[in-house]
Amino acid sequence: MLAPAQAARAQQRYSQQRGGRARRATGNVRARPLFGDAARLLLTLLYQRQVCSMNVLADLLEVTATCIGDLVKETRDILEDHRHDPGVAPVRFTTCDALLAFADSDLRPARATVIEQLSHPALTGLTRRELHDLTARLAARQSAQAERLTYQRRGGLRQPGTRGGVFHQKISNSERILLALLYHRRLCTLDVLADALGGVSRSAVGNAIRETLPLLREADRVPAPAPARYRTAADLFAAGATSDTATS
Repeated sequence: MLAPAQAARAQQRYSQQRGGRARRATGNVRARPLFGDAARLLLTLLYQRQVCSMNVLADLLEVTATCIGDLVKETRDILEDHRHDPGVAPVRFTTCDALLAFADSDLRPARATVIEQLSHPALTGLTRRELHDLTARLAARQSAQAERLTYQRRGGLRQPGTRGGVFHQKISNSERILLALLYHRRLCTLDVLADALGGVSRSAVGNAIRETLPLLREADRVPAPAPARYRTAADLFAAGATSDTATS
């Protein structure tokens, strides 16, 4: 689907590098690009989803970080034109060896398992489909909110020529909705949620919930407070597991 747009961007890039229209010439006037369309899209998605940094991708493929940066910038613009949001991955790697080891192991990220457990209908008060629909419905508002907060922190518009980077976000947008929902239902404290998520501080969880609660309260059909309150992450996980056992 993106191939025509990628080809158009490539022609634009060639024209800018030439400084004008192409001239007639014999032989191969244009060498084959180092990465094809599919590879450029794949590398951009890995970076956009915060799986790893550009330096890790560069080390993995034995190219310069500048090479990765150029193709990411161009392909990211195409993704944004098509309004495609790849989301944030539940796992991140700081070295290419760690990334390859994970790919070879075929293990599921622990974070994904935790989120699935916390998304249990017994805890959220919603079916998994209803939770998915709520998350999708609030996605646009979250993006607008993030842009507004970034504007406030910058103190103005982004300067011309600067690149909008992908920053390390410990809690993804979908996770923010889930955490805010659990907290809204008064299932547990911020400390319990931070402990359940793992690798995230209480303040990070609190900030995510504080920013998301107003959006959640504007949504329709948000479930009422839960009848039970859990003092530890283990108790929270056990509640979902107990509900599964009772159902079976």
